Amino acid sequence: MPRLVKQRSIKTGAPPGTLIHIGRRKAGEVKIRIMSYDENDFEETQVRTIDECVRFKDAPHVTWIDVEGIHQIEIFEKIGSCYGVHPLVLEDILNTDQRPKMDEYEDYAYVVVKMLSLDQKSGAVNVEQVSLILGRSFVISFQEAEGGDVFDPVRERIRKQKGRIRSLGADYLVYSLLDVIVDNYFVILEKLGEQIESLEDDLIANPTTKALTTVHNLKREMIFLRRSVWPLREVIDRLESLESSLINEPTRIFLRDVYDHTIHIIDTIETFREMLSGMLDIYLSSMSNKMNEIMKVLTIIATIFMPLSFIAGVYGMNFKHMPELEWRWGYFGALLIMLLTCLAMLMYFKRKKWL
Repeated sequence: MPRLVKQRSIKTGAPPGTLIHIGRRKAGEVKIRIMSYDENDFEETQVRTIDECVRFKDAPHVTWIDVEGIHQIEIFEKIGSCYGVHPLVLEDILNTDQRPKMDEYEDYAYVVVKMLSLDQKSGAVNVEQVSLILGRSFVISFQEAEGGDVFDPVRERIRKQKGRIRSLGADYLVYSLLDVIVDNYFVILEKLGEQIESLEDDLIANPTTKALTTVHNLKREMIFLRRSVWPLREVIDRLESLESSLINEPTRIFLRDVYDHTIHIIDTIETFREMLSGMLDIYLSSMSNKMNEIMKVLTIIATIFMPLSFIAGVYGMNFKHMPELEWRWGYFGALLIMLLTCLAMLMYFKRKKWL
């Protein structure tokens, strides 16, 4: 179960700050994209090595360094030495099993969040860790894999100078990245909600073991969603109340809006969890009702055949002195009695509303 617990045993005994990647190994090279901008100027480039980022370190405008892929340790060593990032922060970035959190340092803040995506084929929720380092004029983001992120709307707003992102600082860029991550949670919850509603109708109409398996899979997805979203409320709250010049006053209002969205998402997840738990009760009740209906039919059939079996048993004893055995119409008379008995019992069951 790799999504529940990552393999931490490889770090056992290592000193604090040792850079060891914990998570799935990604093939390919690490991609580094730089977007540098202010209200009037904009520059976007893709570099091969982290050394090319040095010239943006003390730039007066906002610089966004987006690193896709975290399996090359030497890149983190250079980032740490260039931007003065603490070794424990670099260690946390490489550990992809982090809980969403926010740590404040003297010149920067470190934020960990979970970016979610929905596999269209299997319906599973994929969880990817995103680490953000917020400096006074720069933001460094780290993603586990290249491509497939949710940051394209932010990039387009920077390129086309939409909104106020180009006129505000690095703190607003961090807000924008957090905002699109949280907005994507709504998209995933909407799709999962449709599955849950459809599944609930199926369970009532036709409870099957396949539907039960789907319920358990959805409950598992809710666990991952809750683990990813629940701590995010504390992260946003700490960013909003951060007593530092890293967060400007206009940005706090926007962070408060993300906080409200996070609370809404948490409430929705809890609602879905309760619905899925209720679906297990629905399944058990439906199966119990189905079994009761089957037993009811079998019981009625057995009850009807009890007097018929008695009559057939009496006239099947073959004693010599049984006058009915000599009757010409005895066989048909016995059948008629059985038929009338059956009809009488059915009418009685009907009157009692057992049928």
